[in-house]
Amino acid sequence: MPATTRSSSDLTLEALHAATDVARRYVERVGDRRVAATGDALAGLAQFHEPFPERGAHASDLIATLDRFGSPATVASTGRRYFGFVIGGSLPAAMAASWLVSAWNQNAAMRAMSPVASELEEVALAWICEALHLPAGCAGGLVTSATMANFTGIVTARYALLAKAGWNVSDDGMFGAPPIDVVVGEEIHSLTLKALALAGFGRKRVKIVETDGQGRMRADKFPKVNDRTIVLLQAGNVNTGSFDPAHEICPRAKAEGAWVHVDGAFGLWAAASPKYRHLTRGFELADSWGTDAHKWPNAGYDSGIALVRDGNALRNAMSSTAAYLDPSAGREPIYHTPDSSRRARGVELWATLKSLGRAGLADLIDRTCAHAQRLAVGLREAGYEILNDVVINQVLVSFGTADQTREVMRRVQEDGTCWCGATVWQGKTAMRISVSSWATTDADVEVSLAAIVRIARLVTSGS
Repeated sequence: MPATTRSSSDLTLEALHAATDVARRYVERVGDRRVAATGDALAGLAQFHEPFPERGAHASDLIATLDRFGSPATVASTGRRYFGFVIGGSLPAAMAASWLVSAWNQNAAMRAMSPVASELEEVALAWICEALHLPAGCAGGLVTSATMANFTGIVTARYALLAKAGWNVSDDGMFGAPPIDVVVGEEIHSLTLKALALAGFGRKRVKIVETDGQGRMRADKFPKVNDRTIVLLQAGNVNTGSFDPAHEICPRAKAEGAWVHVDGAFGLWAAASPKYRHLTRGFELADSWGTDAHKWPNAGYDSGIALVRDGNALRNAMSSTAAYLDPSAGREPIYHTPDSSRRARGVELWATLKSLGRAGLADLIDRTCAHAQRLAVGLREAGYEILNDVVINQVLVSFGTADQTREVMRRVQEDGTCWCGATVWQGKTAMRISVSSWATTDADVEVSLAAIVRIARLVTSGS
């Protein structure tokens, strides 16, 4: 930063004013701009490639540079017609709270570092357990993503199962430890496999259970398990949105002493809707759960959530000690996640849930699911194949051959009216439409549907 005699507060306020003006313009325009960045915008990113400056820039100047070359090169995922990767928008309360969190600059590791961050994290976690109908006494922590939430649950399961076998994995590690079996469905998310690998369970060592035509684990193919088994279930298949039959599998697994973990990155939130709660029947019987609030609840990035029925197991698995750590009598976030120093995510999460309430959260889920149904109906009526049962907010559509489907997706993304991603599911190339944003309206759905159908007809007619 350039040398100056101005006060730190004056400099900070100047920077905030500059950022506020830019952010306001961005929010005003993002709903009407094309969703994907243009080629010119992407080319503009070259302006950031320069030698490390000898002298620092004024904050207002660098904010202007970010706006000039950065804003056009964003994807309008906070807009109304982004249907990719199950990415939610950012609720007004969440965005505003995020600004305040940046101003506070709190380390949410311990109460001594930030009483408010610790308290609001505890409140938000309790509210989530209520909303998702999970046991009231669950412990939990906030992490970056569902990948890390699943990792936290898996590591806790590893600790608890080995402890029952008389092995302390924290002290003695995995070398020579009693073996643990891992059971997964055939369509387990690739990032859940990554979490398993990070926890020391190789991708090739898991037992894979056959799935049905919608990607659900088949209960009739579920293997015999024991008290050194981790079972991984899905609440919301990443392609179809389908749910493993937890009501059948959980009682059988728990009766044998196995640990059941749920990858519920987005689908677990269906439990907050009276209309869709039946899909999550049985998942409350599990031992741990991983989910995201930056997907369906629209808390903004990043906001992963790990929940564990046995709080002692979680704290033991995440334990750390140091002479300078002096815990209070209350809950300490540092003992509930792999992280220590981290942003006060609980403030934004609290603001998100407080602004929605039970009714607002249910309405958000119901509306986005209705939008997905409308897109599926419209595309089917236009003559295109819907590959999945649209149970929540996920739609898979084929436009003919794999090449035709890929070309439709390329042109849709290039067109900019909306943005949808690609997938290959059960051997078939498909467009994956994920409706997750609070801001999407009926009009946005109709405009997007018309654009997709118009482009698809051009492609399939050879134009």
